[in-house]
Amino acid sequence: MVGRLCAGLMCLMLGGCSSVSYYSQLASGQLQLLQAREPVAKVIADPSRPQVLRDHLAQSQKARTFASQQLHLPDNQSYRLYADIGRPYVVWNVFATSEFSLSPQNHCFPVAGCVAYRGYYNQGAARGEAALLQQRGMDVSIGGVEAYSTLGWFNDPIMSSMMAWGEERLATLIFHELAHQRFYVKDDTEFNESFATFVEQQGTRQWRAARGLAPASHAMLQQRDQFIRLILDTRQRLEKLYAQPLAADVMRQAKTAEFERMRSEYHQLRDSQWGGDKRYDAWMNLPMNNARLLPFGLYDQWVPAFAALFQQQGGDWMKFYSAVEQLGRMPIEQRKAALRQLESLGL
Repeated sequence: MVGRLCAGLMCLMLGGCSSVSYYSQLASGQLQLLQAREPVAKVIADPSRPQVLRDHLAQSQKARTFASQQLHLPDNQSYRLYADIGRPYVVWNVFATSEFSLSPQNHCFPVAGCVAYRGYYNQGAARGEAALLQQRGMDVSIGGVEAYSTLGWFNDPIMSSMMAWGEERLATLIFHELAHQRFYVKDDTEFNESFATFVEQQGTRQWRAARGLAPASHAMLQQRDQFIRLILDTRQRLEKLYAQPLAADVMRQAKTAEFERMRSEYHQLRDSQWGGDKRYDAWMNLPMNNARLLPFGLYDQWVPAFAALFQQQGGDWMKFYSAVEQLGRMPIEQRKAALRQLESLGL
C-alpha cells in the first residue's frame, strides 16, 4: 500500500507516468530513501554506530538549528533524519543540449515544473540514457548529486552521500536544500538554483561567524569566483557563436576553439594567480561539451543579483525572502530583466 501511494504521488508530482520505466525508478528510488530514514538523535545515541558518524551528525544538527533560527529556513523534520543509502550519490542527473546550443533539454512535470535534467537513482540507467542521447547527436553530461529537495513533500534526510565533504560542506548542503523548501518557482531552474546557492554561501558566512571562525580564505573564494566567471564568459562567447549563420563544420571548429581558449585561460589563471593550485584540473581536463557548462549557468547565473538584493534589504533575511517572492511572481522575462538590473548594481 505504501509503495502504491508513493508511486502514485511521484507520478502526480513528476508528470502523468507517460514513461513507465522512468517514473517507476523515480518512485522506487524515493520509496527506498523514505524507508531508510531514521532519526538523527537515534543514530547519535547508538554506541554501535561509528563514532565518526555520530560526531558528524551531532555537528550537523547545530547547523540545522542555525538554519531555522538565524537564516529563517523551514523548521521541520528535514535534515533531522538520516539515511544510509550505500552509494556515493543519491541520484545522477543527465544534462543534454543540442550540438550548437546552450539551452538545456527540459523535462516538465506538474508540481516541480520544468527542470534542465533527468535524474536517475541508478548510475547505469543514467549512462544508458546518456548513450541514447549521444546517438542522437546531443551534447551530454552526467553529474552525481549528493542531496536533493522534495520541496516539502517529504521530510528530507541527511544522506550518507552528504557525509564525505566535512562539517562545513554538510552545513552548506543543508542550507541549500532548505532554501528550495523556503521558495521555489516552477519552470525557472536558473532562478531556483541561483537563489539556493546564494542562501548557501551567505548562510555559510554567517555560520562561520557564529562559531567564531575567521571568514573563509579570500584566496579560495577568489579562485572559485574566477573559475565560475571563466565558465560563464565561455558560455557567453558560445551563445554568440551559435547565433551566427555558419555551416556546421565551421561552427564545430569554432566551438572546439572556444573550449581550447577556456582551457588556456584556466591554465594562465592557475599558474600566474593561483600559485599552481590544481583543484579544478580534474574538471577542466575531462572532454568538454555544452552540457558540461549547464550547471554553471543554472547554479551561479544570478548569485550576484541575489547578493545585491540581500544588501538592498539590509541583510534582513525575512525582507530578503519577501523580495525574492516578489521576483518569483513576475513573468519570467520581467523577472530576468529585474535580476539583470540587480546584477548591474554591483553592490
